[in-house]
Amino acid sequence: MKKIFAIWLLLLFGVLNVNAASGITNYGLPQEPDTLRILGVGNSFTDDGMMYLPNLLAAAGIHNVVLGRLYIGGCTLERHCKEYESGTRPYVYYKSTKNRWETVNKTASLLDGLLDEKWDVIVVQQASGYSGLYSSYQPWLDNLMEVLRFNCRNAGACIAWQQTWAYATTSNHPDFPKYSSNQLAMYQNIMSCNEKLVESTPIEIVIPTGTAIQNLRGIMHDAKEFTRDGYHLNYKMGRFTAACTWFQALVAPVFRTTIEGNDCRLYGSSQRLSDEEAEACMLAARRACARHYSVWVE
Repeated sequence: MKKIFAIWLLLLFGVLNVNAASGITNYGLPQEPDTLRILGVGNSFTDDGMMYLPNLLAAAGIHNVVLGRLYIGGCTLERHCKEYESGTRPYVYYKSTKNRWETVNKTASLLDGLLDEKWDVIVVQQASGYSGLYSSYQPWLDNLMEVLRFNCRNAGACIAWQQTWAYATTSNHPDFPKYSSNQLAMYQNIMSCNEKLVESTPIEIVIPTGTAIQNLRGIMHDAKEFTRDGYHLNYKMGRFTAACTWFQALVAPVFRTTIEGNDCRLYGSSQRLSDEEAEACMLAARRACARHYSVWVE
């Protein structure tokens, strides 16, 4: 039997975390709520991470999770803060209430999505090209957390972080030279930034998507390293692995389940996975969460 209780204990009972430097309060994940509400505030990498979450939830028989995505392409932490300050409406707001994504508003503000539900978990991230440069995080991350904490209808919401992934080795992304166009260097920088983030902010819940994708690259070969353009995840195993990681990091500890054995294969779509492919994705996600949350995985 797989030992997944450690992650539950770490996340569920880490109820309150106050960062002395910033004075910002944060909370742990809710414990077996009637409905779990998760909002992603980000960009296309947030889309990649969350896209197949409704499919995994449906396959697991979980129908009481509400998902939201506030999207601006390439959006940085700094831009989120500035868009809030100016009251502009550049976001596309997507929502899933019945394990199916729908477009709610193509000209939304940050507050439109934030006030729409009493979100239990709000996930933020840095734009991918800056995700390995911690100097780009602050003061914008603290500022954004203050905005989210002040405006969220749920005073006890958990603010979490998505760790993004390193680009493919042949990527032509204009930010790749920041890391000497080296995938391993980029991944190591991202990991270092995540460690600093956990040490210096009240964020404790990290969705280790970047580690899961790096794991997948080690488990199975793919010519584009599970990207569709050198940096966005491909629509099959890349996005599926990311969604498995979100499920394992956020949904599994709340409802005391696991991504292991989930029978979602994206049936009826052109991205249908074989059992071998799906199991590799789930293993990559479980190993990533094991590394970040001290859970033993066979």
